[in-house]
Amino acid sequence: MNYLTLAFNLPVKQNYTYSCTEEGAIGCRAEAELGTRKLTGWIVECPKRPPPEVSKIKGIKRLVDTQPLFDAEFLDLARWVSELTLCSLGEALAGMLPGGRRESRELIDTGGSEAAKAVSRLTEDQKKALEAIASGGGGLFYLYGSTGSGKTEVFLRAAEAVLARGEGVIYLVPEIALSHHLVESLSHRFPGLIAVLHSGLTPSQRLSQWRAIQRGEARFVLGARSAVFAPLNKLGLVILDEEHEGSYKSSAAPRYHARQIAMRRCRLAGAGLIMGSATPSVEAWHLMNTGGLVRLELSGRPAGGAPPAVRLIDMRQEQGLLSGEMVNALSRVLGEGRQALLFLNRRGFSYHFSCMDCQGELLCRHCSVPLTYHKSRNAMVCHYCGFRGIPPSACPHCGSGRMKAAGFGTEKIEEDIRQLFPEKIIERLDADTARKKGVMAKTLREFRAGNINVLLGTQMVAKGLNAPGLKLAVILTADTALNLPDFRATERTFALIVQVAGRVGRFLPDGEVVIQTCRTNSYPVRLAAENKIAEFFSHEIEQRKLLGFPPFSRLFRLVVRGKDMDKVRKFAAALAAALRNGKGYWELLGPAECPIGLLVGEHRYHLILKSSAFDKTHQAAAMAADMPRPGGVRLEVDIDPVDLL
Repeated sequence: MNYLTLAFNLPVKQNYTYSCTEEGAIGCRAEAELGTRKLTGWIVECPKRPPPEVSKIKGIKRLVDTQPLFDAEFLDLARWVSELTLCSLGEALAGMLPGGRRESRELIDTGGSEAAKAVSRLTEDQKKALEAIASGGGGLFYLYGSTGSGKTEVFLRAAEAVLARGEGVIYLVPEIALSHHLVESLSHRFPGLIAVLHSGLTPSQRLSQWRAIQRGEARFVLGARSAVFAPLNKLGLVILDEEHEGSYKSSAAPRYHARQIAMRRCRLAGAGLIMGSATPSVEAWHLMNTGGLVRLELSGRPAGGAPPAVRLIDMRQEQGLLSGEMVNALSRVLGEGRQALLFLNRRGFSYHFSCMDCQGELLCRHCSVPLTYHKSRNAMVCHYCGFRGIPPSACPHCGSGRMKAAGFGTEKIEEDIRQLFPEKIIERLDADTARKKGVMAKTLREFRAGNINVLLGTQMVAKGLNAPGLKLAVILTADTALNLPDFRATERTFALIVQVAGRVGRFLPDGEVVIQTCRTNSYPVRLAAENKIAEFFSHEIEQRKLLGFPPFSRLFRLVVRGKDMDKVRKFAAALAAALRNGKGYWELLGPAECPIGLLVGEHRYHLILKSSAFDKTHQAAAMAADMPRPGGVRLEVDIDPVDLL
């Protein structure tokens, strides 16, 4: 008789041992009963005999895999992720591995025939960066330069050198759906070597790509956050593009940051790590200044562009969200036969339904956020839990028929722009329009080809857009994120403005940017408009130092959630009492209700630990995670959170 120890994707630290008539292997999956449930687990040990404390051993139902999905080195990484993020080993493995039962026979489309191998000439800055990377061995580098300064070409030249040595490359991007042109280019530049890992693949397609990487058939892995776990046999380089993006942090267990995993994998493998962005995170900028990262700087725009002319418009003097100056600029650019990009980080038609008599708001019944009106669907929608209802004819609070919609979303702006320019081709790209498979890639491709006059969208259009005909970028509300109760709000506002502005002036030196704001004197808005990158980071780092926020501390966020508000509040208070004596290792903030206090029907309270001693604080957080909790109450521990909402 053989024995197998399985780890399940459950928030339980324990693993379970089963008997098996066949011979299983570490790294394979097996189906087994746990209580009354039939679950699939990962084989993490093959003991010679069952644990002495277990009197009755169940047999597994069946082995799922004939070949292991991971090896001992990968299992060690999973254990490290589990310990770091305070989740179970099964949860860690579930976040790291593909979930398909059988390999797909479908061909993964990695690009169209229109892409061609890059033959661009390198600038002096690019040559110096590549020389530093080549001579630095397994170093940690940061490629910093404005949008359009040629970072991607440096990434790919460095990758070519690693592939030529027979080693593998992981290329991480914030969102693979926005990088279709990169996929096309890579498939022609490195034919037969590309594997793509992202959430848009079916489980069987993802498993097929995983197996191709394991077999050594694919040595260049492109993907979003979880691709950092790709099972390359000889890892030589990890590239982390747009390092500042919050999507690199997982919001569910295991709550890892791809940057942390990349650093550990590179250190263990002796591989190089190159991060890059036009707007680095504050932590990365600080590391560049203190020697933790080697700064490689690119200047200029090799394709012939130049920084755009930027105008700030004070919206306190305007009616509505389309200022006269912005409409004039848009009319002029479209009259020249050029393209425009309009950015608004809020989808829907309007986002605030209130009663003119009692001032009551129409909030989601499951979340403490206003419902957004979607005119095309005639529905009030919660963008957090998905709740949908019909717009009311009368106020649910007082019965008044005087309900008023306020605020503007992309759907409303699209309607207004179509009325102003009925003869132009206008497309909207947000989470609503991009639901249908292939819509996002097709829209971006059409815009790059010049077949769309105006592209309007949310953050989807702020990243990776590269269109030769684009002359004007408009940020319709530049300061909305500043209202969020989060210490990263200024950093996000600054980065977003710089990134959107960087979409223009990449090919021709006549780009224009219009920034609409009610806070013209706000330092992130003003410094972004003036493209004063170093000044912003200097100011922001000084503020963080005064307040003791990262990079001058590590944060631990403990979120208590449940349907019974009284139980949630009492357990949060008990946690605070247990953690109050930080002995100088941490400072406790809270407990307090989360900014979004009700989410998907659960009440939420949180505590923040500002740590000056990571190991001691980590031990305290681990003990807090093991504290007995009332029924129906859950605790989430997020180490190094990227938002505090």
